[in-house]
Amino acid sequence: MPIHSTAIVDPRASIHPEADIGPYCILQGEVVIGARTRLMAHAFLEGPLTVGEDNTFFPYCSIGAAPQDMKYKGERSETRIGNGNRIREFVTIHRGTEGGGLVTSLGDGNLLLAYVHVAHDCALGSHNILSNGATLAGHVVVGDWVVLGGLSAVHQFCRVGSHSIVGGGSIVTQDVAPYSMTVAPREAKLFGVNKVGLQRRGFSGDAINALHRTFRLLGSKTLNTSQALEKIRAEVPQTAEVAEVIGFIERSTRGVIK
Repeated sequence: MPIHSTAIVDPRASIHPEADIGPYCILQGEVVIGARTRLMAHAFLEGPLTVGEDNTFFPYCSIGAAPQDMKYKGERSETRIGNGNRIREFVTIHRGTEGGGLVTSLGDGNLLLAYVHVAHDCALGSHNILSNGATLAGHVVVGDWVVLGGLSAVHQFCRVGSHSIVGGGSIVTQDVAPYSMTVAPREAKLFGVNKVGLQRRGFSGDAINALHRTFRLLGSKTLNTSQALEKIRAEVPQTAEVAEVIGFIERSTRGVIK
């Protein structure tokens, strides 16, 4: 497979003949690329970095750059990536520091979705899925077959045990037990009708008032959802907007925020 004519490859890099280096990729320093690994386009890889076989790097990822650690003084450190990993758009992985063993590492078969960040000195096992925007601070250890939900964040020095799943939006400040389902407290509340937005879009005062009454009943602490819907049907003018709210709630399979 070719090295595209627009790619910039450092003379110190070592690229397997079966690797594919796409347009506008930059390989800087001591970068080793294994067989059948593909850099699609606009990827930035900085060594010391060792990448195994059958990996795919999607556009605009940045792999092996210097850590975001104030203690880092330019000491030689590295990044190691195994086989069969998929690194999606805008993922950032930083190399290690002296305080963490000088290595950031990924095993095999991991999927890192867009905007994932893996900080210095992290050690990921194999077959993990890090969903969009998941963030690992420095020195985090992740086992095998872990799922980190989107926008979750793991505090430095924490461990995430194998076969666990962390719910999206969770802030993890202690170790996650193996085989567990873990989620941080999340509360979303209904605060009423979007009055200003509806006024700007020309909804009538009667329509807005009917919605206001609808949401007051829906948010009542003395009524469950079914009881609230009964009262809405009985006490609120059945405008098109109210009917849409009722139908939306009745079709819900996950419940509605109240």
